[in-house]
Amino acid sequence: MGTLGFWRLAEKDPDWIAAVDPDGTEHRAGDLLARANKLVHALRGLGLEKGDGVTALVPNGVDGLVVYLAALQAGWYYTPINWHLTGPEIGYIVADAEAKAFLVHERFADLGVAGADAADLDPRRRISFGKVSGFTPFEDFTRDAPGTLPEDRSNGAAMHYTSGTTGRPKGVKRKLAGIDPDDSAELMTFLLSFFKYTPGRPVTGQHEAHLVTSPNYHTAVTQFGGSSLHMGHTLVYMDKWEAEDTLRLIEKHEITNTHMVPTHFKRLLTLPEETRAKYDTSSMKQAIHAAAPCPVPIKHQMIEWWGMCVWEYYAATEGGGTVASPEDWLAHPGTVGSKWPISELLIVDEDFNEVPAGTPGTIYMKMMGVEFEYKGDLEKTKKERLRDYFTVGDIGYLTEEGFLFLSDRKSDMIISGGANIYPAEIENEIILHPKVADVAVFGIPNEEWGEEIKAVIEPAAGVEPGAALSEEIFEFLKPRLAKMKWPRTIDYTESLPREPNGKLLKRKLRDPYWAGRSTAI
Repeated sequence: MGTLGFWRLAEKDPDWIAAVDPDGTEHRAGDLLARANKLVHALRGLGLEKGDGVTALVPNGVDGLVVYLAALQAGWYYTPINWHLTGPEIGYIVADAEAKAFLVHERFADLGVAGADAADLDPRRRISFGKVSGFTPFEDFTRDAPGTLPEDRSNGAAMHYTSGTTGRPKGVKRKLAGIDPDDSAELMTFLLSFFKYTPGRPVTGQHEAHLVTSPNYHTAVTQFGGSSLHMGHTLVYMDKWEAEDTLRLIEKHEITNTHMVPTHFKRLLTLPEETRAKYDTSSMKQAIHAAAPCPVPIKHQMIEWWGMCVWEYYAATEGGGTVASPEDWLAHPGTVGSKWPISELLIVDEDFNEVPAGTPGTIYMKMMGVEFEYKGDLEKTKKERLRDYFTVGDIGYLTEEGFLFLSDRKSDMIISGGANIYPAEIENEIILHPKVADVAVFGIPNEEWGEEIKAVIEPAAGVEPGAALSEEIFEFLKPRLAKMKWPRTIDYTESLPREPNGKLLKRKLRDPYWAGRSTAI
């Protein structure tokens, strides 16, 4: 211990370019450190103490990074808020997190004001980046605060809110260790060792850069971006993900690592060959992906294009998970990897009995030495537990060698005529059709069978949706899937509802079909 952690590295090498905003503005580590220090001093002036909450509604970039760096050295819980939420939803999180400060970027001014009002937040605790009505601008709020390292520093933590597919979202809250922030940050970087990350310029003199492709309010973005920074990597932020822009930024900033989702891979691969060939991606060392299983042919194509840098993992905000190196995956195509050294996996049946290798069941995980609770919801905390394991409701199986394969989310499983059908298996075949840009498969009511399979497809650019395309897709599926797994019907849409991190909001598609029914299988 004692070589990593942003605050330590920034003092050692203040001229290191620690972050690059989406508009290309570069930020020195020393300047970011001073801004974070000033924010700590100013917020302490409002009475903030260790264990308090700080929330932020900010786009990708250094403003959110400054709040993160302040909170994690002052012993506070930092909650970045999803800017796609409504004012009342934002207000709920601000209030539930017991936020003693709420920082809002002017881009989200109206939402920020509505959220602060819904939470009945004291005007003194409303701080803005830019102009937001009723908020104190950051520069004014911190003007008289010193830029020196604060005393009595102690580690804080990010407290992300779960997606809340059932009921209100809940914050995943971990106990604070009360240790030096840099030492805590160095412990965080242990995760990156699973992917063979190496320290960057302030430690080794070597250039390392992490491309932030998804919104900062996602757990993985905070974890991978923050940990990369604590290793001395430069963070390069994207405001909105675009395929060609990703390639441009990789070449321009000599990006060495990034975090993506399979949807990103699909869209990169659909770029014209001449576009793909224009950019040099040879700097990439770790192209890490998660959020959903990646169809085997798509992963093969990415490895053929970018080489042996495509890593995969399976995890949850609550902790624990698996990792698959490129070598592991090529030896076991389709796996999401084997357990982390500090994690354990358990696959159980409906009666919570452990199942043999190769048998699908509900996946339970745990991470040694890490305790969490769903803030303010002891019942939910207990409900998702089996002994000291927890589940997010995913279905999968382990091989004899300990490699995990995902089948689907339990909530997405279709039960048709008593048979369990997993949409992911169907989606992974349909997405391979060259005229399909995106696809969602789910169950809709059927009086005879209970449920029938529905597919909603986003056609590729320039492709005409309709009966002819459906026939092409059914022909395509003939040698690939048993007919019982084919969609009964196919609908088309201009764009599927996905979160910016790639997760499909399937409930938005599925729920209207079940409206007015007392049960939804």
